[in-house]
Amino acid sequence: MSLFLDSFWRAVAYCLHPRVIGLSLLPLIALVLIAGGLSYFFWDSAIDLVFRWLESSAWMESITQWLSDMGMAGLKNALAPLLVIFAVTPLLVIVVLFVVALLMMPAVVKLVSRRRFPELERKHGASFFVGALWSLGSMLLAMVAMVISLPLWLIPPLILVLPPLIWGWLTYRVMTFDSLADHATTEERRLVFREHRMWLLLMGIATGYLGAAPSIVWASGWFFAAAFPILIPVAIWIYTLVFAFSSLWFAHYCLAALAQVRKVPAVVPPPAAEPQLLP
Repeated sequence: MSLFLDSFWRAVAYCLHPRVIGLSLLPLIALVLIAGGLSYFFWDSAIDLVFRWLESSAWMESITQWLSDMGMAGLKNALAPLLVIFAVTPLLVIVVLFVVALLMMPAVVKLVSRRRFPELERKHGASFFVGALWSLGSMLLAMVAMVISLPLWLIPPLILVLPPLIWGWLTYRVMTFDSLADHATTEERRLVFREHRMWLLLMGIATGYLGAAPSIVWASGWFFAAAFPILIPVAIWIYTLVFAFSSLWFAHYCLAALAQVRKVPAVVPPPAAEPQLLP
């Protein structure tokens, strides 16, 4: 319990570190640069293509008539830009967050290791390829669990329990492995997994619930179309902060647990007694 709380408050404090703040702003900068480049080269042609598609659609006449009856005929011209934004933004968000997640976890572990565990030996127990396979396998298992449990989501209490539980299991598996990949041997990593599984799973579930916060902002962006360009970057920034906090929490916990494992002297079996020769 002490390790759980100690790593929690340390993760909160590290979120104020300039390097972590810079990493949290990285997706916003990347999103602005990518979106600005795409809009500079493809915005006019994309708007024209979508507008022609709307004009050739039979259902567009019904929508135009309905907007006119509601006194919002001017929204017809804004429909094509909104559709382009709604279609492109999720793809940009996925690409940006994937790149940031790929870069943030190693940077966070390196930061915690350098500032708090400078004497902890790196034994390089897992390569990047092994870590990628571990993450991919865990993700596939989580997706299977999501699909299997989908009918249970129709039961009101379970929809608040099952998705964060599955997401928490995935978070605990991936972040624990990534936190220990560079420092622990395979045997040490398995020992930390085995001895701290319940606390690590609890951390994963807690961060799973925290991960739902950006979804609220994201849903608001879809509902309030006019504020979409503002709310979505805010959602990305909150998601990145949650990811940074989760990475810091697991890094502090796992590296401290590894240091404790190495402080315990290995139990060496006594040498077998040599047989006594009869005189």
